[in-house]
Amino acid sequence: MKTVLVLGLVVLLVIGSAAAASSQTPEWIVYNTDNSGLPHNSVYALAFDEQGNIWIGTRYQGLAKFDGENWTVYDTANSGLPHNSVYALAIDEQGNIWIGTWGGGLVKFDGENWTVYNTGNSGLPSDRVRRLAFDEQGNKWIGSYGGGLVKFDGENWTVYNADNSGLTDNSIYALAFDEQGNKWIGTIGGGLAKFDGENWTVYDIANSGLPDNEILALAFDAQGNIWIGTGVISRGGLAKFDGENWTVYNLLNSGLPSNWVWRLAFDEQGNIWIGTIGGGLAKFDGENWTVYSPDNSGLPHPRVSYLAIDEQGNKWIGTKGGGLAVYREGGVILTGVQE
Repeated sequence: MKTVLVLGLVVLLVIGSAAAASSQTPEWIVYNTDNSGLPHNSVYALAFDEQGNIWIGTRYQGLAKFDGENWTVYDTANSGLPHNSVYALAIDEQGNIWIGTWGGGLVKFDGENWTVYNTGNSGLPSDRVRRLAFDEQGNKWIGSYGGGLVKFDGENWTVYNADNSGLTDNSIYALAFDEQGNKWIGTIGGGLAKFDGENWTVYDIANSGLPDNEILALAFDAQGNIWIGTGVISRGGLAKFDGENWTVYNLLNSGLPSNWVWRLAFDEQGNIWIGTIGGGLAKFDGENWTVYSPDNSGLPHPRVSYLAIDEQGNKWIGTKGGGLAVYREGGVILTGVQE
């Protein structure tokens, strides 16, 4: 987890011209196409660099950089970005931003030069990149749609798919690494896989307590339990797995507002924050549930497509149609962000 300086000064209530809109409150700030330079209101990815810039991947209108005052938009018309739908972002130790697009492959941007990796010029098996994660050795792990899981060490491409490995589905929607270095892979229809570098273990609805085989989000708590967001409205929900036991939270047995769980993040107090499709944002402290919706909060849209929590406790919430929201109990304070 990298902690970086995002804005040099503490900013309360107002952040540049974007936060001057009358709808903003001390606890909620919303950036959208009407009050800021955000190019599209569906936000699918965020990354924070060491220079204090916030990078924002949108669904249809490219990549935006926000320094707290100014917005810069990169798209297919004005840059080397090969596709305007950006679904994954990550920044490496050298400060390069890696961009997963939904149709244009994988891109590395060093601030000046764009390097595009696609099915035509590299070992990337699919041009639809859904997830990116880096391991401690600096390898790039790429979750693709239809092409399986890919490891890229800067020179060599290694592809794991349903034909050559224990992976049961070639469409990857979630990636997380545990403290032992195991890769946990959430697939769109084949359940959850664990890969230790040699062996594969697959958990699905037939052999485990997993409530559905569509895995959209993964996160580890401080005790090493893995939390799993699944994606079917009729069943699905949120699952916790401690290595032996499964606990499932859904619409019927808990305060979870939707069984369609897209994003998960833990705060410093150990609360899990849950971004859902249709039910807004939820917080669960292990006993109590708090739900934030457009009806009872400043959340601009009930479909949450991205979620991250910074070191000040700000929740960065990308939505599918409502723009980017920032929330903090007691008032937004932007001094640093961790991812």
